[in-house]
Amino acid sequence: MQSPLIFCGNSNPQLAEEIAKRLRLHVGKALVSEFRNEETRVEIKENVRGSEVFVVQSICKTANGKGVNDAVMELLLMIDALRRASAARITAVIPYYGYAKQDKKTKGREPISAKVIANLLKVTGARRIVTMDLHAAQIQGFFDIPVDNLMAMPVLCNYLKKEGLCDDKIVVVSPDAGGVHRAELYAKRLNSTLAIVFKRRPEPDVSEVTDIVGDVTGKVAVVVDDMISTGGTLAKAAGAIKARGATKVYTVASHGIFAGEAVEVLEQSDIEKVLVTNTIPFENHSNHPKFVQLSIAQVFADAINRIVTNRSVSELFAGDETVDGVMTPPAPVPEAVAAL
Repeated sequence: MQSPLIFCGNSNPQLAEEIAKRLRLHVGKALVSEFRNEETRVEIKENVRGSEVFVVQSICKTANGKGVNDAVMELLLMIDALRRASAARITAVIPYYGYAKQDKKTKGREPISAKVIANLLKVTGARRIVTMDLHAAQIQGFFDIPVDNLMAMPVLCNYLKKEGLCDDKIVVVSPDAGGVHRAELYAKRLNSTLAIVFKRRPEPDVSEVTDIVGDVTGKVAVVVDDMISTGGTLAKAAGAIKARGATKVYTVASHGIFAGEAVEVLEQSDIEKVLVTNTIPFENHSNHPKFVQLSIAQVFADAINRIVTNRSVSELFAGDETVDGVMTPPAPVPEAVAAL
């Protein structure tokens, strides 16, 4: 069987290198830069005819300082170049799927940007999508091609267990009503109870905590979210949780966007630790002791290996209902939520 080929753009080359290393491969040679007129320039410098190709590119601000839209254009042009070079199948590996929050119209005359990105990926030649912890799982339905939505939860939970943050020592907290399902999965894996923060958003990227359902008194609260953007929501939630009697507050998220002054906001908050993965580059995390970044390269490497060998990807997470091989009971859901 011919070995797969891996290429990457400029959004997260370090993660691409790590994925390739775990697969005992190398990242293919490609020129991904820009012309003097600031148009994106792409040139694939290896033969890809008849090959299975994986393009690793998060839709986020690139490692060389370019914007989110530059990452999108790099990904699209790389896929098009590979298709025109007669690659057999092109899989877009998108650790962080940007524009995911724009998955519906919240008012009139707005685009559904997540769907636009899905259309562009298919039209340019992607035949499969591999991503991680989509903001809304139903985004998979925007595609007419296979989508593998991987989970960072096993990696994050393993870290928490090693730190002794599990069982009755902690309470898993959902920062909003929409994240209850995600928080419940974490609670099952960590064998803990569950609490929910209710909030309202008077305007985009601004939130106000209105209530907390569940007992957090005397426990370490682990707030679980899919992404951290401005950090304001989590900072306010942490303050409200500490006011309810929690001893410490940890924050766990798959994607650390850290937009604007997010790092400073979180450093000044009541949060003890901020735990994220490297789906989005955070080069200076070692300079901030409150922040911990874990690698999810092995998860993507395993998924790619299973795709190439035509094995089930979902089997990677088949044990999510167990902890150390033992079936865990459902996390207690607060009565006010159970009644909804």
